[in-house]
Amino acid sequence: MGLPDQLTVARALSVPFVVGLFVWDFPGHDYWATGLFVAAMATDWFDGRIARRRGHVSPLGSLLDPVADKILVLSVLIVLIEQGVFPAWMVVAIVAREFLVSGLRLAALERGIVMHARDLGKLKTWSQAVAAAVGGFAAAGAWDKEVAWWALLVAVGLTWVSGLDYARLAPGLLRSRATA
Repeated sequence: MGLPDQLTVARALSVPFVVGLFVWDFPGHDYWATGLFVAAMATDWFDGRIARRRGHVSPLGSLLDPVADKILVLSVLIVLIEQGVFPAWMVVAIVAREFLVSGLRLAALERGIVMHARDLGKLKTWSQAVAAAVGGFAAAGAWDKEVAWWALLVAVGLTWVSGLDYARLAPGLLRSRATA
């Protein structure tokens, strides 16, 4: 397992620590949780850059990377519902899209087709991560919760636009098989 895959695994392993810091009540805990979240999400940029530079894009990394991102971002969004930062309907809209697109990716994989992340999907992930970070700082009292609400609304919009982009491709992918 190369460095890019190790960074992806580290991102996934950071989830219980990030969530634990959000829920463990001590002075500054929301700042610590948000800082760790931002550091963990930064590894997403580094692992992709390293993999492309070294020409080592692994099948394991292609599958694990989006899963690690989803687990980390969605965990923070869910925790911030409990803290009163985000309304549940917005987070549910994001989670629903993630399940639908993940199902589409699995259906394509059964046909031997790997659906790589599209540019809109990458933008969606980063908009969600930015909203989660803004929400974390709002939970800490650094920003107003209304700023976090607007950031998440932008993420919800991009999430569904990107989901529709995948849905547009679905009929062709589900009718085809990978060429060997």
